[in-house]
Amino acid sequence: MKRQLPPLNALRAFEAAARLQSFSAAADVLHVTHGAISRQIRQLEDWLGKPLFERLNRRVLLTAAGASYLAEITPAFERIEAATARQLAQREARLLRVNAPATFTLRWLIPRLSLFQIAHPQVEVRISTSNDPIPSLGDAYDVIIRGGPQTLKGHTGHEFMTEDRLPVCSPALLARQPLETVGDLQHHTLLHTATLPDVWRDWLDAAGAPALQPAQSLTLEHFYLTLQAALDGLGVAMGPTLLVADDVAEGRLVLPFDGPRLNSWRYFAYVPDKSGNDAAVQAFCDWLYHAARAATPD
Repeated sequence: MKRQLPPLNALRAFEAAARLQSFSAAADVLHVTHGAISRQIRQLEDWLGKPLFERLNRRVLLTAAGASYLAEITPAFERIEAATARQLAQREARLLRVNAPATFTLRWLIPRLSLFQIAHPQVEVRISTSNDPIPSLGDAYDVIIRGGPQTLKGHTGHEFMTEDRLPVCSPALLARQPLETVGDLQHHTLLHTATLPDVWRDWLDAAGAPALQPAQSLTLEHFYLTLQAALDGLGVAMGPTLLVADDVAEGRLVLPFDGPRLNSWRYFAYVPDKSGNDAAVQAFCDWLYHAARAATPD
């Protein structure tokens, strides 16, 4: 069955004029002329067969029929407006799929991610963690964060952060067992990560103590577990300076030595070439770069 609806433009004109109690104000809101509003309302009155306004010299007043009609159609306009807003929000939402190493995600990305969400509320970031080689991930992600540089077919890398590695430990550990020189490490437990077996050896070589033997060694499977062990006072870890910067700033960890610093680890955001012009991807990569600049000590 055909719906018995009045001309919709006329209905819009009536709702605006009745709500604002002015034909001129309605014309301004709807970006038409005063005459157009007047003609559309007259058309609606003819269609309904009754006057909706009393036209006075400088203003208009709703008739009883007009007031009753406005009370009925206002909720309908509000429902249409709300439904339209929901549809626009769904249309504008953009799912951004990011893959990054677990330690980087836990200790650097997640603590800062709310800043990106505030700046880009229309982008939903979905994070997965792994250290899998980028070619094995296929097309599952819009941004993949890894070390580099890597030369990858079909991906472009964007460097956004570099860091050094230094020993880190908890203040409580130093209170129990001082650590003033590299040689003092012989009285401490060195914390190792199974996936980074050579980090301590490389640092001790650079520090001029390749033969140093610690009191104990403890190896954990994942790097974030190694850092947690350092926070809990179990020993001394080799900490990436930027990933522990927040803990150092807040006094949960300390850097007992200024150097030597191992070669910098360079972080890259790898983007599939087909997504290179995607606005959400570009925004996220730009945000990574600027967030890293803000987090880097002077």
